[in-house]
Amino acid sequence: MSLTTATKSFGPVRAVDGLTLTVPRGQALALLGPNGAGKSTAIALLLGLIPPDSGRAALFGLAPERAVRQGRVGAMTQEGGLVQRVTVRELLSFVSGTYPAPLPLDEVVALARIGDLLGRRVDRLSGGQAQRVRFAMAVCGDPDLVVLDEPTAALDVEARREFWTGLRGLADQGKTILFSTHYLEEADEQADRIVVLGHGRVIADGTSAEIKRAAALTTVRVTVDGDASWLATLPGVRHMEIRAGRAHLRSGDSDATVMALAHAGAVRDLEVVPADLEDAFVALTSTAPPTVPAPVAATALTTTPAGKENA
Repeated sequence: MSLTTATKSFGPVRAVDGLTLTVPRGQALALLGPNGAGKSTAIALLLGLIPPDSGRAALFGLAPERAVRQGRVGAMTQEGGLVQRVTVRELLSFVSGTYPAPLPLDEVVALARIGDLLGRRVDRLSGGQAQRVRFAMAVCGDPDLVVLDEPTAALDVEARREFWTGLRGLADQGKTILFSTHYLEEADEQADRIVVLGHGRVIADGTSAEIKRAAALTTVRVTVDGDASWLATLPGVRHMEIRAGRAHLRSGDSDATVMALAHAGAVRDLEVVPADLEDAFVALTSTAPPTVPAPVAATALTTTPAGKENA
């Protein structure tokens, strides 16, 4: 699947700005970015829900609408309600009947872990239960590509774990998975590749480890009494947060930061830890320029492996 120099504006707001994105078949890709970065718009363009102002979207070499009609794409979007006053079984049976070669219902039920919900009316489901039913609807057609926009937003910790177990099962079958999420630990654990968007453009593209390295950050944690604002001015410090009385300093030069702290002598309980994905995400999205993208490892990772077709 691919977007090629796609743009989309809503009035004066450029939601997607010349975005090019290619995803090899069988890859699990996480799309990250702060609110307003263009994630949902990019997904809507890929699915053919909205047309690009310029550029092109394609799925399996086809126009998105045609790929969807053929049942090759399953989607779970943030918006869109469920049919009311029917049971879950009736709803899934209807949806399956719209596809040329649907997945057997028992497999859909097992993937979504909704066996206890089949006799329940859709309008009487909790938010988390309804989200699991939406996932079931997305996989009814046995799609080659599954697109999920904030899929675990309404799920508790255990339900999220079960959801990802099912989704990884699809990925192991060679399905292509594209998902957006605000849960960075999900992207870190579940994605083969992460693309970070900012201002409608790609600002980082690579594995989780590559993006962490690209941010070139280390977190220095210290306890300081009284005013801690001066810590933000130390050498190497790019961002500072105070949590439960501890200062968390994201530093691009941890040696210089630690030396300055030692010289100051007014801190205690110093701790130095490598950057995690959250550190890298904050660094990339808080410093990314609004007009110039800075992709990470894009050339290597947007090239389809030999012998595979693009999804």
